[in-house]
Amino acid sequence: MTDSLPAAVLWDMDGTLVDTEPYWFDSQVDLVASFGGTWTKAEGDTLIGSGLWHSAAVLQRHGVDLPADEIIDRLTTDVLTRCAEHVPWRPGARELLAELRAAGVPTALVTMSIRRMAQFMVDAIGDDSFDAVVAGDEVEHSKPHPEAYLRGAELLGVDVADCVAIEDSVPGLTSAMAAGAVALGVEHAAPLTDDSGYVRRDTLVGVGLADLREMHASGRRARDARTSDS
Repeated sequence: MTDSLPAAVLWDMDGTLVDTEPYWFDSQVDLVASFGGTWTKAEGDTLIGSGLWHSAAVLQRHGVDLPADEIIDRLTTDVLTRCAEHVPWRPGARELLAELRAAGVPTALVTMSIRRMAQFMVDAIGDDSFDAVVAGDEVEHSKPHPEAYLRGAELLGVDVADCVAIEDSVPGLTSAMAAGAVALGVEHAAPLTDDSGYVRRDTLVGVGLADLREMHASGRRARDARTSDS
């Protein structure tokens, strides 16, 4: 039997589709400084891939005397202001997305950024690039909980086990794998390993339909093997 394409591809946003992590970090530095504190790169790195409400709680502990929702609103507004000047697309991401769309493979954006941030990026890409969007303010549990990826597959009407999820962070990859998706980790701001249950790549440049077909087939074979052993 010829290996089939995944039923859908589920995309993370920050760090995977767009290189917004430096924007988030600069915004965190400015916000903490406005309350007389300091914020280091190491501290910022601990928040990569986390939900915004978790990040807000960490910033509160660093002296940001604001409600969590206001922290999130301020950070998002600042990042969007920076993106309005320049959207930092990740190498190979738009090309792979365009190839998926041309082949008719459904796609969903699964992000812990809030809806207005996600919608900005969807509009910036244009051409109806995503069939569904799951945003951080639309789920009860943030990554690494599987809820967001389960919701993405549900919105597309597909089995998450037949999906490939593309992520750049350990919390995101943990979320995708916990949901049951085949996970592709594209290393960027945070280090990834080669032996943690996902496929690792240094970049999406050159990654195409044939690669996702093989990842999907390998994931399905691994799942079938686990089922036969149980």
